[in-house]
Amino acid sequence: MSNLRVGFLGAGFIAGIHAEAFQRVKGAEVSVVFSRTAARAQEFGRRHGVPRWTDDWRTVVEGSDVDIVLVMLPNFRHAEATEAAAAAGKHVIVEKPLCLTLDEADRMIAACERAGVMLAYAEELCFAPKYERLRALAQDGALGRVYHLRQAEKHSGPHADWFWDVRRSGGGVLMDMGCHAFGWFRWVLGPAFRPVEMLCRCDRHMHTERTEGEDHSVAVVTFEDGAGHRVTAQAEDSWAKLGGMDDRAEVYGTGGVAYADLFQGSSALVYSEKGYDYALEKAGGTQGWSFALAEEAHQQGYPHEMQHFVDCLRTGQSPRVTGHDGRAVLEMLLGAYAAAGRAAAVRLPVQPPPAVALPVQLWQPQAGA
Repeated sequence: MSNLRVGFLGAGFIAGIHAEAFQRVKGAEVSVVFSRTAARAQEFGRRHGVPRWTDDWRTVVEGSDVDIVLVMLPNFRHAEATEAAAAAGKHVIVEKPLCLTLDEADRMIAACERAGVMLAYAEELCFAPKYERLRALAQDGALGRVYHLRQAEKHSGPHADWFWDVRRSGGGVLMDMGCHAFGWFRWVLGPAFRPVEMLCRCDRHMHTERTEGEDHSVAVVTFEDGAGHRVTAQAEDSWAKLGGMDDRAEVYGTGGVAYADLFQGSSALVYSEKGYDYALEKAGGTQGWSFALAEEAHQQGYPHEMQHFVDCLRTGQSPRVTGHDGRAVLEMLLGAYAAAGRAAAVRLPVQPPPAVALPVQLWQPQAGA
């Protein structure tokens, strides 16, 4: 069976990561790359062995050498590109966040459903090996009943200029990285839990001259299931943290706790009162403190993510994270901005008024006006 051919819309930092990921993916290859700058597209193609490059994104979407379009454009262009790809009969993978508004999300989902093509939402934390280890421990009961989650991602700011422009990005660090946490919370807890309340604080500490968006945010969302169980989940994200990238997750339960650092070490630190399956562990037992191993390579989950999407297309199974999941994360982002703007808890979901075109305007109404 021939490889599925992937067209890249974008040649920036994340495109480089995905290009490296696809070198490890079986059954797929990158066939063409788009950048607004022809020289940049050509250089990207040369560096990553992509045979065709272009400065016209529609030639990627409409090309006969493309089966899957991977959308890595600025956030405000996600909806247009997805709808065009669906109309051309191409499957679509969209980098986070899905888009800027719920109306855009609904249009994207509807366009792909009408065309009978896959719409996948690229949330790599649902595939990162150490984070997956935490989820498995939680779902297997090794930590007892989960009551609190925490995920933090912090660095000194994004790579591309468009992230700083709320008209193109929709917001600041909450849009850029808070979406990771919200997506991961939903994945760990499963469909029985739904978000019902949001608290959030947004601030601008370091980049006051560069953006109208927030460069630091802390959001606390409450999830409930139908059996009366409640879980609080804290997302802490920052563009104001010096010294490089931090990416960490924590799961707390009535029978244990587990921590994972995405960039340090090759295991998750776990405390379990009852222990867990340790067939792959180099230890005599797992009661008390232990190190739950995950594979050292590809800790961020990008190759696993893209392999999964390719396998879904070959087998017909539904992707682990879809456009519907991206829409649900966007609902939570809107709730977080609304809570930050009101300085009070809000019930979820939040329905933004028609005048709100950008999520960040729920926090600062004048942003992007």
